[in-house]
Amino acid sequence: MEDEEAAAVLRAVGRQIKSWREAAGLRQAEFGAAIGYGEEMVSSVERGRRAPKPEFLDKADDVLGAAGKISAMRRDVEEARYPKKVRDLAKLEEESVELGAYANHNMHGLLQTPEYTRALFAMRAPSFSEDEIDRQVSARMARQAVFERRPAPFLTFVQEEVTLRRPIGGRVVLRHQLEHLLKIGRLRHVALQVMPTDREDHAGMGGPLQLLKLHGGKALGHSEAQLHSRLISDPRDVQILEMRYGMIRAQALPPRESLAFIEKVLEET
Repeated sequence: MEDEEAAAVLRAVGRQIKSWREAAGLRQAEFGAAIGYGEEMVSSVERGRRAPKPEFLDKADDVLGAAGKISAMRRDVEEARYPKKVRDLAKLEEESVELGAYANHNMHGLLQTPEYTRALFAMRAPSFSEDEIDRQVSARMARQAVFERRPAPFLTFVQEEVTLRRPIGGRVVLRHQLEHLLKIGRLRHVALQVMPTDREDHAGMGGPLQLLKLHGGKALGHSEAQLHSRLISDPRDVQILEMRYGMIRAQALPPRESLAFIEKVLEET
């Protein structure tokens, strides 16, 4: 595991499953056969070396007669499977009263459909395994719970025009992604803008950025570049990002015109 917090969760879950299995008088091989998994997988889960999938937990709950106590650990296990940087960012997004983001290469993670996200991770080099792709997709989709929060935070996004046209995942995936953008952009607590490619003045040449304003007034920045994900907390640096993002929003199309622009691109796709 890449961090002790996640490892501790998986060890605790493994101990619980082992305790229930031993109480039922089953050996690992017998238990594995009963739930449809190999002995090695059972051993790895009990030692906290592998994160059990939801099906593993549900079948274990049924076979061991745990009355929902093992299945109840599904959420903890799922969160432990997410990369630490994703968990940390998701926590900040959950605490935000306002969030703003500018994306220039692909759709911002909070705006992506599962198919679009899967296509992005499937093209990574070096390549990800299927399990890692599943893990990354699940983590990104979990962050989108921010749209369902109540009271709702104010969310703003600026997308480069090229991100609306780049056919990541193919034409069908892109069409569904554009339809999803229109749905999100019509939410009352969301402002979605498009930065046309023909703009001469552009304050976003430094790359993508994200701003988060938390309860109590604290503001943070976040940026990703190649192999690094960076949280920006220095007030002077955050102030610069806020200035740049404000200029980016002013230079982009207004929200209503942006939705009309996306509809036009969808018709052409």
